[in-house]
Amino acid sequence: MTPAPDDASDASDASDADTAARAALAGDSDTALRLADVALRTGAGADRLLGARVLAAVLPQRGLLARAAEVHRWLARQDAGTPDAVVSLLGTGALDEARGAVAPAADALPGLRDGADTLTAEGLLASVDGRDITAGTSLSLLVRATTALAATGEQAPAADSPAALGALLALHRGEPELADPLLDLAVDADLGGPALRRRHLLLRAWSAMLRDDEPGARAALAAAAELPGAPEPRDALVTVACEVALARRAGDTRRLLDLWSRARQALLRHPVDLYCLLPVGELAIAAARLGESRWVDPHLAEATALLAGLGDPPSWSTSWHWARLHAAITADDRAAAGDHAAALEDAARTNDRAVAPARAARVWLAVLAGEIDAEAVTATATALRAVGLAWDGARLAGEAAIRTTDRTDSATLLACARALQAGRVPTAPEPLPDAGPSRAAAVTRARREATLTGREREIAELVLEGLTYREIAGRLFLSTKTVEHHVARIRRRLGSESRAELFSELKVLVGTGP
Repeated sequence: MTPAPDDASDASDASDADTAARAALAGDSDTALRLADVALRTGAGADRLLGARVLAAVLPQRGLLARAAEVHRWLARQDAGTPDAVVSLLGTGALDEARGAVAPAADALPGLRDGADTLTAEGLLASVDGRDITAGTSLSLLVRATTALAATGEQAPAADSPAALGALLALHRGEPELADPLLDLAVDADLGGPALRRRHLLLRAWSAMLRDDEPGARAALAAAAELPGAPEPRDALVTVACEVALARRAGDTRRLLDLWSRARQALLRHPVDLYCLLPVGELAIAAARLGESRWVDPHLAEATALLAGLGDPPSWSTSWHWARLHAAITADDRAAAGDHAAALEDAARTNDRAVAPARAARVWLAVLAGEIDAEAVTATATALRAVGLAWDGARLAGEAAIRTTDRTDSATLLACARALQAGRVPTAPEPLPDAGPSRAAAVTRARREATLTGREREIAELVLEGLTYREIAGRLFLSTKTVEHHVARIRRRLGSESRAELFSELKVLVGTGP
């Protein structure tokens, strides 16, 4: 992309296109879009082309990737197309056009920036065209693009950075450990300047969340919130989806309800594209839990059609089908869950990172059908940890623990869930003492019947927050005696003999969804 004009130039001589480029770099998207549009409509020659390129760079931040793709098509008709068009074209499903945009213009300089744009384009294409069986090709290209761009020290308006795109791909594949170095480099080198600072910090938050690093995720969200200016629609969608994900993992239904209005607004402002599938998938799960699926169904249909148009590339579709599987399970839609489990099986044939989710999908459906193999569940839940899905593995083990009628299996599965929640590799639990047939039968009945009512779940969540019975009563407008009665009933149904055991089991149970 053509670099922004030198800041040292006389501002009074700057054209609308020059000023638009400077505004885009400074993160002033309103000014950038307004002046770039003027340059495109009334300018001539290089100014007109620069105005178009600024538009194509800033529109994606507004969630208008399809409009940016149209601008790139216009540039191509002016013989001024560049490889960075691939970001917008591929992101909106125009695969054939994206392939045709890779070749740089004949007069393009073989510099670091042009090379970075080409590497980024080739990396994105490799992620969808079958070359990316192990992700080595696409991620390698995007890492090289990031390194080249950081080495230039040059800033220019851009729709996205290769670091953000590489991090997204790594997160889709369940490899946050590969996303973090890219994002660290992007933050350190300030790739994209103020316009992309929030983008990189928010992806850091998402990566930390997948690694079950809640403090790290919240710190990154806080750092992004401290940046000046209101977030663009793309950033607003990622922000609220990350907050929703943290609330869901904490079993905080009240927080989910508080966030849902913001989530709906973010969805309305941001059309679906390839690069927003992670937040949309997370909101689909939350919507199913809150009974609000009608708000996300149109977006889910668009995303499914987009992936189908790209040939359902496993590097991007695995996380999508995993999210849709959980939304279907939460909504008790067994048919849809089966469809997404089958899609994960298909992805596993060419994507090594899809093997664990595909197996987990089969095991999860078996658990829901009452067929619980504790050894298979434990192995599967542990395997999910290796692909950045430790929380999901804990949920699977917890779900199986409360459904099995075997006391030993229940203890094994609860131990597995607790270990995964604590970030450890599960090990075999200590043998349970022989409590006699009456105690064993009581535990068996408790496990079989351990489904919390809505009021019990509210109380359980507040117990886990550390509130006293009096504080819980005040918050829920109940009497202290009523709260004590609910907790006692929960303890009896779970078969918990101590407060510590109750806390451990509630932490697993409350986090499993409604």
